[in-house]
Amino acid sequence: MRIYTHPACTRHDPGPGHAERPLRLVAVTEALREAFPDALHWEEAPRASRGQLLRVHDDALLALVLDTPVDGPMALDPDTVLAPGSAEAALRAAGAGIAAVDAVMHGEVRRVFCAVRPPGHHATPSAAMGFCLFNNIAVAAAHACDKHGLSRVAVVDFDVHHGNGTQAIFDTDARVMYLSSHQMPLYPDTGYANERGVGNIVNASLPPGCDSDGFRRIWRERLLPTLDSFRPQLLFISAGFDAHKRDPLAQIELESGDYEWITRELVAIAKRHGDGRVVSMLEGGYDLAALREASVAHVGALLD
Repeated sequence: MRIYTHPACTRHDPGPGHAERPLRLVAVTEALREAFPDALHWEEAPRASRGQLLRVHDDALLALVLDTPVDGPMALDPDTVLAPGSAEAALRAAGAGIAAVDAVMHGEVRRVFCAVRPPGHHATPSAAMGFCLFNNIAVAAAHACDKHGLSRVAVVDFDVHHGNGTQAIFDTDARVMYLSSHQMPLYPDTGYANERGVGNIVNASLPPGCDSDGFRRIWRERLLPTLDSFRPQLLFISAGFDAHKRDPLAQIELESGDYEWITRELVAIAKRHGDGRVVSMLEGGYDLAALREASVAHVGALLD
């Protein structure tokens, strides 16, 4: 199994006290190297090109992130920061997903995990928001459709926050199904059940305090059967680990074993319909110990 990452992704520094800090990625990569010393093949993520980013983002957003001179942290909104290392990190994070798609579509590997930051699923076509600069997984999914000619691509998002950006990018594109479980109410106050796009958007909200049983029930009874019926040729995972019970930014009570369970279920669907092809990309997760445990559980299930 292949892992895409890049040192530049640790040089995006939103500043002291910010939840989306460089140590998040250090925790993930250290944990994976310790847990799987021989089973993972590590590759440097390439840069995404402007043309690849323009499949899902406006030119004005590219100019803001890539061309703005910054000599210190610059707030784009109350949560999202542009810093001197941010442009390179954002290019590498988006480029990881593109490289992962090419690798699985060319048959080099079946499954890939992209250990990158900043995360992406809140970034809309025109706006960086929610810690996210570019929508990494949307860039990769659009590449899969446009470059590789796929007509049934699924993005599964179990981050505790709704991926409003991914939904906004694909809500009129029937080639891409977006399925999300997320806490409600919670930032960004999107992801209601009546948000259905062109029939390709499926949202399931979780109440604060929801535990493993509630999480697994909503996936087993609603989201997984819908995904299975879609028969995805390629499955993407927005792998946010902030629904863990120790995470400080939400109130869902998942255990690390829940990430192993949902990943195994998703891999089984990928095997039925897409030759086992899965591209997973790191999203949220802000307690470092929980992040280590959950990422190991997730990648272990991808390996199997």
